[in-house]
Amino acid sequence: MQPLGRRTPKADPAPSRWSWRMQRLMLTPLFRLTVRAGVPFALSLGVATWWLSDPNTQQAIRDTVAEARASIEQRPEFMVNLMAIDGGDAPLADNIRAAVPIDFPISSFDLEPAAIRARIMEMPPVREASVRIRPGGVLQIDIVPRLPVAIWRRPEGLMLIDAGGVEVGPIDRRDLRPDLPVIAGEGASGHVDEALALVRAGAPLGDRMRGLVRLGDRRWDVVLDRDQRIMLPATDAVSALERVIALDGVEEVLRRDIARVDLRLAQRPTVRMNSTATEEWWRIRQLNSRTE
Repeated sequence: MQPLGRRTPKADPAPSRWSWRMQRLMLTPLFRLTVRAGVPFALSLGVATWWLSDPNTQQAIRDTVAEARASIEQRPEFMVNLMAIDGGDAPLADNIRAAVPIDFPISSFDLEPAAIRARIMEMPPVREASVRIRPGGVLQIDIVPRLPVAIWRRPEGLMLIDAGGVEVGPIDRRDLRPDLPVIAGEGASGHVDEALALVRAGAPLGDRMRGLVRLGDRRWDVVLDRDQRIMLPATDAVSALERVIALDGVEEVLRRDIARVDLRLAQRPTVRMNSTATEEWWRIRQLNSRTE
């Protein structure tokens, strides 16, 4: 029994200090978000990091990804079965296949058209190329070849060159391309356009024209049969050659025993006779002097 005169204290309904602070924190949006989302996320991240740090787990993931990729890449619709080359002749196509060896069939994911095109563009006979994968599993290569317009005679041998002076490929003998003119000399490949203009201007000479020689990378000599040469000036060479051809049409200058026709000085063209004609001229002169 409770002694008389003493009262039992009533329970304090107010929360404790820590309970009050916790309730206040739970009313804070950021704290509530951290407890409800941040903590579970941190725990999940920690468990996942621990699981992924295991080498066996990493290898299993790599194997799974590789198998999934292989199953997609090896599907029939992604396989390339052959190579088609258009625009070039058979020797050029064979050279391209040798420069770009591909073991067919192959997945299109394993092909790099840009790298294949770069390798083809390194080939001298190719001026332009495009590479694409056609529907039906065909690696399509379209070629724009360089067209040879002249034969460049070098110390190393004969070389086919295009209109820009770019080497197309070697040639064993000049008679393999009788339709192309022959040029030689220092810097000849850098002035192909001028050489072609001279060849066109010298068309009336026909088969007598043997070729052109560039001298000092400054001017041209037209080489004819019978060891004759037309020595052209450094400027306006086409007009000078046309004058000689016109003179030959009237007086048949080039059909005589002449070794050189020198047009380097436009104001004073000269003609040099060959040794046989010179000796005959001296013999006739001596006979005339005795007769007198």
